[in-house]
Amino acid sequence: MSDLTDLLIKLIPIFPLLAVISNGLLGSRYSHEVAHRLAWGSVGLSFLCTIGVFADILRTGVTHEVIAYQWIFGGDLTINLAYLVDPLTCVMLLVITGVGFLIHVYSVGYMHGEAGFTRFFTYMNLFMVSMLLLVMGNNYVVLFIGWEGVGLCSYLLIGYYYDKVSAAKAATKAFVVNRIGDAGFLLAIFLIFVNCKTLDYTKVFAQVSQLSPEMATAIALCLLVGAVGKSAQLPLYTWLPDAMEGPTPVSALIHAATMVTAGVYMIVRNHAIFDLSPTAMGIVGLIGGCTALFAATIGLVQTDIKRVLAYSTVSQLGYMFLGCGIGAYTAAIFHLMTHAFFKALLFLSAGSVIHALSGEQDIRKMGGLASKIPWTHKLFLIGTITIAGIPPLAGFWSKDEIMAHAFTHHQYLLYGMAAIGALLTSFYMFRLTYLTFYGRSRMDHHTEEHVHESPMLMVGPLVALGALSLFGGALGFPPEHGWLHRFLAPVAGTGGEPEASTGLVLTLMMGATGIALLGWGLAHYLYSISPGTADRWSERFSGAYTTLLNKYYVDELFDRVFVEPTKRLGELLDWFDRTVVDGIVRGVAQLADRGAAGSTWIEKYIVYAGLNMIGYGNHLAAREGRKMQSGMVHHYAAIIVAGLFLLALVVQIIIQM
Repeated sequence: MSDLTDLLIKLIPIFPLLAVISNGLLGSRYSHEVAHRLAWGSVGLSFLCTIGVFADILRTGVTHEVIAYQWIFGGDLTINLAYLVDPLTCVMLLVITGVGFLIHVYSVGYMHGEAGFTRFFTYMNLFMVSMLLLVMGNNYVVLFIGWEGVGLCSYLLIGYYYDKVSAAKAATKAFVVNRIGDAGFLLAIFLIFVNCKTLDYTKVFAQVSQLSPEMATAIALCLLVGAVGKSAQLPLYTWLPDAMEGPTPVSALIHAATMVTAGVYMIVRNHAIFDLSPTAMGIVGLIGGCTALFAATIGLVQTDIKRVLAYSTVSQLGYMFLGCGIGAYTAAIFHLMTHAFFKALLFLSAGSVIHALSGEQDIRKMGGLASKIPWTHKLFLIGTITIAGIPPLAGFWSKDEIMAHAFTHHQYLLYGMAAIGALLTSFYMFRLTYLTFYGRSRMDHHTEEHVHESPMLMVGPLVALGALSLFGGALGFPPEHGWLHRFLAPVAGTGGEPEASTGLVLTLMMGATGIALLGWGLAHYLYSISPGTADRWSERFSGAYTTLLNKYYVDELFDRVFVEPTKRLGELLDWFDRTVVDGIVRGVAQLADRGAAGSTWIEKYIVYAGLNMIGYGNHLAAREGRKMQSGMVHHYAAIIVAGLFLLALVVQIIIQM
């Protein structure tokens, strides 16, 4: 059985890779029907392979390390294209391939008739390959390949409508912001290799106890920078709301089960390093709590249906970081899993609304849709109740567990942030539901006449995700002792939670339920019973309302502090090159001409010989320097890696001083 399991592990990323090659190279030669069947069929086969691997690990409890290809070796460095499949990997694979399969099927109906239909599915499959490598790799290099792969694919998918200026800018923004986090992640990898002489997880984790507290903190913080960028936490969160410019299935794929959860997965995978640094753990928890609260406040007033969900994603990721920061790694993965269910459901339901309204995304131009698209309405309502944290749906169990961990670990500030964030989440999600599906219709006459329910090809995946949102919480029941906790315990540990009395547990559960119901009740009053009150409040507190509507002006602040000064610096350097450098060259030539006019033939020879030597030297320098500007991406990557390696050595020397 072990050989069969190893084969299945190798096949998991191969199926979508074959679809990428087929659709990418030959897609123009066959119909859209063949292209989409290759796309979702390959992900479906990967899901079936994952189920087989999961069944074997569940039965035997054996962790599998499979070498697919012997890649880099020399000196102290040996890197294989190899996979590590343990309980944590299994959970991630089930989420990625399972939810990813449903999103692919949904995309067939949603993207029907698009000019770039085959290109879209090629990008989607490439994204799946990258994400699978990210979670399956047994070393940091394979992890980083997948890490960069999902970044590249997010750029391609967000900018899918490349002729649309806002989409092109959003894709560029996502790419640039993620590069900031990736620089920190690369630095962490170099520090790990310098100290451990290996990049394999099992060997690194066996040695981390020998790290000094300062070095452990440095590595953990560098890893955190990468996680903050990829998982859109403060202050590197701004790319994710703009990613809404991509098609709705892209939003579901990026914001639900895959890319944005990579940072959480990476922290949990490296918890042996984070556990050595209370400072790093405290920062992780604080960033998570602040992000959960900060993003929730912005979501209160947004009017684009997808942007509300985007800020809710940022906020929910904050809960996962908060859980990691207090050592509740299993609870963080539990919330990652349930979030994949209900957030994919919400995004795809929002896509169904947009599809029904011929592209309209402004909730101020909706209303009264409950009777017109009943399936979408009911499934969106399930997603709303789940994310609000109302029992017995899945979101309640995972979110409540993180909040309970914070309280029992005496992290009352983080608990308070999480509780207020939960109240705001419940409010703005029910606000979104009421404005979209209830009350009077605010649609224009032409749009209202053409409202229609989505085809079964789109509704079917919504039903499956709705069922997972309803019953997925059972995997973590009873709290802290459920099946998922026992399954992940060998990898993620128990979190070291202090024992809480039954009375305290019930009190915390009732408190979390009360918070969610309070948010629902407030939204019901403002947008159902007394719909004009919300408008009066926004006028009365116009300053706060405008600030939230403009997202605290963070983008404007970043433009003023970072973007514009960088542009001005580039303009200054361009002026310096054209005026000063070129001026010196021209001045030297003119001076030589004037000096040569009244000199003897010997002096003229010396001057011209000197100038020729300088010119030849410049020619050689330019010729050699031009080789660095080859246009080859791998050349640039090598230069960046060399520079980061030197930077890692400098950091190592500074720490040891």
